[in-house]
Amino acid sequence: MALDEATMRKIARLARIRLNDGEVKPFAAELDGLLGWIEQLSEVDTAGVAPMTSVVAMKLPQRADRVTDGGDAAAILANAPETVDGYFVVPKVVE
Repeated sequence: MALDEATMRKIARLARIRLNDGEVKPFAAELDGLLGWIEQLSEVDTAGVAPMTSVVAMKLPQRADRVTDGGDAAAILANAPETVDGYFVVPKVVE
């Protein structure tokens, strides 16, 4: 994929990159090389590859699902500057 100067100028304007006349051709060549690498990636067969979130196969640690002291409403509400009928009072943020 060959990028002409007009296309490179448009990409630079959209990306908010200021290019002078001497920088347009080198940037176009560099971007064209990057797009070439991306095109090569589309040729790789990934049909049998499972998706992964990390390059290292690992299992994330999980904590035990158990009841904690979070159910003590009186202790939690004691930290609030103001409460009404067992609820936190917060300032109105929408008019």
